[in-house]
Amino acid sequence: MENIVEISYPKNIRFKCIKCAICCGNTETWTRHILMLEAEARRISEATLQPIRKFAKKTSRHEPYVYEIKKTRKEGKCIFLKNKLCTIYALRPLICRFYPFELKTTKNGKYTFSPTSECPGLGKGKHLREAYFRSLLNQLNLL
Repeated sequence: MENIVEISYPKNIRFKCIKCAICCGNTETWTRHILMLEAEARRISEATLQPIRKFAKKTSRHEPYVYEIKKTRKEGKCIFLKNKLCTIYALRPLICRFYPFELKTTKNGKYTFSPTSECPGLGKGKHLREAYFRSLLNQLNLL
């Protein structure tokens, strides 16, 4: 029998990305931390032919993440964002894939998704079902 992972997610929530790029950088009230796991940083480095230090800085305050993507000084946006489009979309970190939801793990191993309040795409588009959140969770295995 297959071991099903227990998850919690917002019920009756709708979401559609409207490509506003709020998730890709700082806002007036929030400093965005675009965090990456070691494996994500290596994949981006290999694909872009750039050393990790060129696009990310080390972090020790956000385990299990070890890197944070650098942002532009002027706009405070991800350096991979050009004209509101992600230039590494297929390789984007999990934290970007999960947005506008944050994933946390409880002490008993249950995964909990909770929405951000800042995303204007929430409340638009189709209702998200359990399968959507399970597909996000399955992306953890891609690393």
